[in-house]
Amino acid sequence: MDLSKVKKLMELMEDSSLVEFSLKEGDDKIVLKKATAADAVVVQTSAVSSQEAPVAEEEAEDELYVLSPMVGTFYSAPSPDAPSFVNVGDKVEVGQTLCIVEAMKLMNEIESDYAGEIEAILVSNEQKVEYGQPLFKIKA
Repeated sequence: MDLSKVKKLMELMEDSSLVEFSLKEGDDKIVLKKATAADAVVVQTSAVSSQEAPVAEEEAEDELYVLSPMVGTFYSAPSPDAPSFVNVGDKVEVGQTLCIVEAMKLMNEIESDYAGEIEAILVSNEQKVEYGQPLFKIKA
């Protein structure tokens, strides 16, 4: 299969609402899958122990973790010379892009499902990330 054909398919898929696409030509087969904002996994933490002080429990309930929805490479900015999407201390809104995770040459924007403040960025730029790995800690 011609590489330019594959690139064109990737571009068309990126601009469309398709989530998955497969094509077979002779012995060659290609499957493209696109992650959506709904695929981003966000987990709210709860208090670890009932012996902790009530103030500590309230703080733990306000902490949210944005987890990687896929295996790939984490990018904090849209390009190497551009500023980061977010920094520690930034206020974020629901739907705001936090980073990009590149998987199979597709750039997947990871958006925030919550409004709050970026408390920590838990991975570094261009770091390989695993499915379910915490990327951001957000304080609601």
